[in-house]
Amino acid sequence: MPKTFPPHLVADEKHTWWLGERVYVATTAAQECILGVGLAQGADAKSLTQAYGEFQQEARALNPDYAAQSVNTDGWEGTQLAWQNLFPGITLVLCFLHTVLAIQQCCRRMSAFFTQVTDKLWHLYASPNPSSFGQRLRRLQEWAARQDIPEVLRTKIQALRQKAAQFKLTFAFPQAYRTSNQVDRLMNYQDRILYAMQYFHGTEHAMKQGLRAMALIWNFHPYSRKVQAIASHSLSPFENLNGF
Repeated sequence: MPKTFPPHLVADEKHTWWLGERVYVATTAAQECILGVGLAQGADAKSLTQAYGEFQQEARALNPDYAAQSVNTDGWEGTQLAWQNLFPGITLVLCFLHTVLAIQQCCRRMSAFFTQVTDKLWHLYASPNPSSFGQRLRRLQEWAARQDIPEVLRTKIQALRQKAAQFKLTFAFPQAYRTSNQVDRLMNYQDRILYAMQYFHGTEHAMKQGLRAMALIWNFHPYSRKVQAIASHSLSPFENLNGF
């Protein structure tokens, strides 16, 4: 366990199976480490509050005053409510990557527009301040209004206006995660192991212990020799986080 937990987090649920039933692994991550895993049998706020609550309890066992400042999520209401229940006053950051992927899905077969839309969205993401973000968003929507594109794509782009306030929150928290990449990569690791073991078929206790073991193995896995040569005191994700 690190002596302190990072104040800015990323969270998402890994869908998996237990005795043939869908369950959710509430995963909390930051700084390339899996900081918490909890099991939820439902995707509602109550179930997820209990699952993510394991992270809260362990963090406060080390520091009773710990309070996460921000958490990046994909926008699922149950996830956001869970974090607000656990850390009142926390800033909820909406993942920009999920928005990009949703818009790309509307024009995947239109190569010319796909490239243009993608470039414009990441140009919007790279805005240096809230004012610039608002200006670039208006230009993107004006461009979409002039183009001969599917209505569903135009609607998705216009809907960005309703999400703008959530995206702009990150300018007040420059250390906050703006996309879910930090947890997505770690859930890919979880996914490979879960698939290889054909998911869970034992007791709930065994399942929870297995999930914690996966997290520990990831956190302590050694970096490649190339990385270690560049940073001699950087042997694993956990060492970077904890400082030893």
